[in-house]
Amino acid sequence: MRMSDIITREILRMLNESGENTAEIQRNEFAGLMGCAPSQINYVLSSRFTPEHGYIIESRRGGGGFIRIKRVMLNSSSALMHIVNSIGESIDNMSTRIVIENCLETGLVSRETARIMAAAVSGSVMSSVPVIYRDSLRAAILKQMLLSQI
Repeated sequence: MRMSDIITREILRMLNESGENTAEIQRNEFAGLMGCAPSQINYVLSSRFTPEHGYIIESRRGGGGFIRIKRVMLNSSSALMHIVNSIGESIDNMSTRIVIENCLETGLVSRETARIMAAAVSGSVMSSVPVIYRDSLRAAILKQMLLSQI
């Protein structure tokens, strides 16, 4: 498992255990606990915990500074539309996996639906499509599957 996946899982665990869907970390301390560079924490936050993924990041710099990650709670239809709109014209395989995992974690899709979605946009399915079209086809399929959940 990649370090960014481990960091993501730990932040999601913190969010899930919080009664307020909020996790607060001190970047350097958290990086030390995770055994990684602080820049890896920044990368995960900027790529996986974005408003498009349903999160708000607040930070305070300096001594005693913190980073607060807050999961935005929307009704399922609004959340799914927000995700569909954030996908754009194309999406890579890793981002697709993150979207599906986030939908599963937040209860927007069932485990079975998540498995079907992952299978429909998998690398083995996309292997027969020319490389230049894969990410746009993956985005179109993912959007339609998410829209079917509304």
